[in-house]
Amino acid sequence: MTAISATSHSGREIKVRRRPLPRPSRVVIFVFLFMAAAFFAVPLYVIVVTSLKTMDQIREGQIFSLPSPLTVDAWSYAWTQACSGMNCNGVRTGFVNSLYILAPSLVLTISLSIVTGYGLALWNVKWANGFLFVLFICAFVPFQIIMYPLIKITGSLQIYGTTFGIAVIHSVLSLPFLTLIFRNYFKGMPPQIIAAAMIDSGSFWRIFFEIVLPMSGNIMIVVLILMITGIWNDFLVGLTFGAQDTQPMTVVLNNITVTTTGAKNYAVDMASALLTALPPLVIYFVLGRFFIQGITAGAIKG
Repeated sequence: MTAISATSHSGREIKVRRRPLPRPSRVVIFVFLFMAAAFFAVPLYVIVVTSLKTMDQIREGQIFSLPSPLTVDAWSYAWTQACSGMNCNGVRTGFVNSLYILAPSLVLTISLSIVTGYGLALWNVKWANGFLFVLFICAFVPFQIIMYPLIKITGSLQIYGTTFGIAVIHSVLSLPFLTLIFRNYFKGMPPQIIAAAMIDSGSFWRIFFEIVLPMSGNIMIVVLILMITGIWNDFLVGLTFGAQDTQPMTVVLNNITVTTTGAKNYAVDMASALLTALPPLVIYFVLGRFFIQGITAGAIKG
């Protein structure tokens, strides 16, 4: 800061500090951040205001104008009456199906991958390196290559076309990647803690539940965000392994937007897209707050 001298009414000299001009590099950074925010905010603004307009106002072509009059009829219609093929129950059917797919997927995948990662990281497992190499290869196998074998397996298990079958497929596809994530995270834990627990006759499961699991809060939130994003936004798995009544919300949304019965109602399409995106956004907000609180608490303790 630069100092400027001034004289008061009493004759005393007062130094006033003037805030310096921002550096050019900082200005460039703020301009870039503003453009990046506008890149996402402007389309979102158009989607929101379009969902609140009538079709007469939408036909005027002024996509940035505010709704006049403001109406939520498109939201109500999208939730309860929008047609996905021959099913005209709105996106609420897909919303319920997505919840039935998401819950068992999270339970199956996280419970298996966290135990496997814990065992590979902190215990002397025979052939661990070879198993890790196989996991690494499986984590990057394209889904299209194993699609037909998975269809045959789920068909033989009589879970093809069910929400549980879709959940099992998500779990199978996510296990290698999440196991590697948990294994690398647990490798960073202080080995003295695990060694002391083993000396105190700590068993495999006792060490896991009493020591490792309470220390896994931050990585658990990261994994939850990754899983929820992948499962809720998935389209191909739900389309391939879901039946007409068990399709997730993204498939229902696609069917609503491509179904043509009369004039195209863009307000309903935008409302359906927002209804599909709102649940994970709420979950991200809640998990993000827990994640930030965990980081803050760890920094204070440190």
